[in-house]
Amino acid sequence: MPSKKALIRRPSPRLAEGLVTHLEREKVDVDLAVEQWEAYAEALRAHGWETIEVEPADDCPDSVFVEDTVVMYKNVALITRPGAESRREETAGVEEAVASLGCSVNWIWEPGTLDGGDVLKVGDTIYVGRGGRTNAAGVQQLRAAFEPLGARVVAVPVSKVLHLKSAVTALPDGTVVGNIPKVDRPSLFPRFLSVPEEAGGHVVLLGGHKLLISASAPKTADLLADLGHDPVVVDISEFEKLEGCVTCLSVRVRELYA
Repeated sequence: MPSKKALIRRPSPRLAEGLVTHLEREKVDVDLAVEQWEAYAEALRAHGWETIEVEPADDCPDSVFVEDTVVMYKNVALITRPGAESRREETAGVEEAVASLGCSVNWIWEPGTLDGGDVLKVGDTIYVGRGGRTNAAGVQQLRAAFEPLGARVVAVPVSKVLHLKSAVTALPDGTVVGNIPKVDRPSLFPRFLSVPEEAGGHVVLLGGHKLLISASAPKTADLLADLGHDPVVVDISEFEKLEGCVTCLSVRVRELYA
């Protein structure tokens, strides 16, 4: 089995200027955010992930949300074209990082826009959120890149949150989890588990039944523990002020040579 690798990117000193779309702007403590980011990275390493730091992009306030810049499927890295024009300079450093890992690199081209936060992989099914940051051309290009590799691409509407993965993620058995008020069409997912908190819809699969989850979702952590999972709790409160979640802060590469 290939080793588990996770791309991460240090927060920009300008983090507090990051975009907000569905939330009221709050003051962001950048020093605290850096501490939280370091603890997040340590949690990944403690559970068997090798962290690979992408070159910092200090002039890009949102660059810590590295997930939005690339989508991985098998050995292909699809470099995105973020829906927010101010974020498009973030992709260059990520492209260098995935190329150095030996990935085959592809790109989203104009007029397509795609944010990685809109892409949820459940086995060989790839759900892609069609919303504020990802357009129809972006969905079509993602489909063209990954369907020949065996993926099934399913487009789903996103209107209540920034990204698809701001609403839903998936458990190890493929069950999709989300907080109902934030999910446009729960019925689109074959297996769906409603969770009590918005942040409870965001989990990162660390391996086995270990799930990285935000400290702002304690009731969901208890629910998942009751179901036999092992929640690993991290505090990412400063990033949540910018509509970030646990998935946004890394790109997990599991099957580099599959």
